[in-house]
Amino acid sequence: MKIAMFTDSYHPAKDGVVNSILLTKRGLERLGHEVFIFAPEPWDKADREGDVYYFRSTAFKSYPGYTVPIYPTNKCEILSKLNVDLIHTHGLLFMGVRSMFAARALVKPVVVTFHTMVTEAAQYYARLPIPEWMTNRLFWIYLRQLLERADAVVAPTEAIRQELLKYAPDMRRVDVIPTGVDCERFTPHNDGSMVRQKYGLNGEKVLMHVGRVAREKNIGLLLDGFSLLADDEPDARLMIVGEGPAKKHYMQSAREKGLEGQVIFTGFVPDSELAQFYAACDAFTIASKFETQGLAALEAMATGKPVAGINYRAVAEMVRPKENGFLFEDDPASCAEAMKDALNCSADVRRAARATAESYSVDGSVASLLDLYEFAIERKKQHGNGRIF
Repeated sequence: MKIAMFTDSYHPAKDGVVNSILLTKRGLERLGHEVFIFAPEPWDKADREGDVYYFRSTAFKSYPGYTVPIYPTNKCEILSKLNVDLIHTHGLLFMGVRSMFAARALVKPVVVTFHTMVTEAAQYYARLPIPEWMTNRLFWIYLRQLLERADAVVAPTEAIRQELLKYAPDMRRVDVIPTGVDCERFTPHNDGSMVRQKYGLNGEKVLMHVGRVAREKNIGLLLDGFSLLADDEPDARLMIVGEGPAKKHYMQSAREKGLEGQVIFTGFVPDSELAQFYAACDAFTIASKFETQGLAALEAMATGKPVAGINYRAVAEMVRPKENGFLFEDDPASCAEAMKDALNCSADVRRAARATAESYSVDGSVASLLDLYEFAIERKKQHGNGRIF
């Protein structure tokens, strides 16, 4: 099978969507399928990859490192020459629209994966001069059109599936297919001693957050909770791993709370070193309400680390309180309590965290995706093009 994957973000950007695409691409290719990536052109031409088809783009000023493909393109010609069987779009905005029009022109089926709650991201990056409720309504009008015109939709979790059904009840088919986690790469046997040595973490209890340092990740709640925790656990440290547009803001916030020596901002960490960073912590924490799955939390669990996570959406679906981790409400005191429980939990909780990650198999995810692809291809053969925007 030949699959064209469209995405609004790709290397050199580092986020959950990019990780999901790469994991899925490798899994499909292991089974003999061909995957072609169509992505916005990176700002620095040196970051271009030889096997990716790029759309000419402009910088997205609200979010450094991301670009927007707003220019005309000949990608239909390329897709036709590649003779793809299916278009799978991982982008909901510009690339989502482009994939739909390309699919209509070539009479190809489209599968959409709903990776990102774009309605919520809009309040941080699409500074429109209209009320937030109106922005949400307009985005959902558009998203409903996109989702209901796709031949099939992928929701990473049941929580997201239920939300999509609320706003787009006439989707032709929507399946829950989480991105699998690489449990051979992320394992309790990994050694994090070099990371601990680098940051002077000798005997301290380390909480870790991995991901974009952005406002929608709700890192402010983690800092508020950790500020309370530090009173009871003076040897505790919070390590914020990653880069992003809100890094300076959160560094300033940590200084104002008197946490400068206890909160570590690592900045960008190469993917090749990420497994060692997970191994260096005692527990993982996540406060983002934005997650559709939370792949970083799963990678931590695969490393045998309990998760202190917010009781919301995908995180609440993944974490079973006192079994494989601990949940907290959108409240600093609740957050501090869950962090403390995670740092001091039993070996049984750590083993259960690993077992949870093992249930998210890359091979299982790819098998479910192939089944959905076959459905979409057969549906297109029977019904041809439906409505379009």
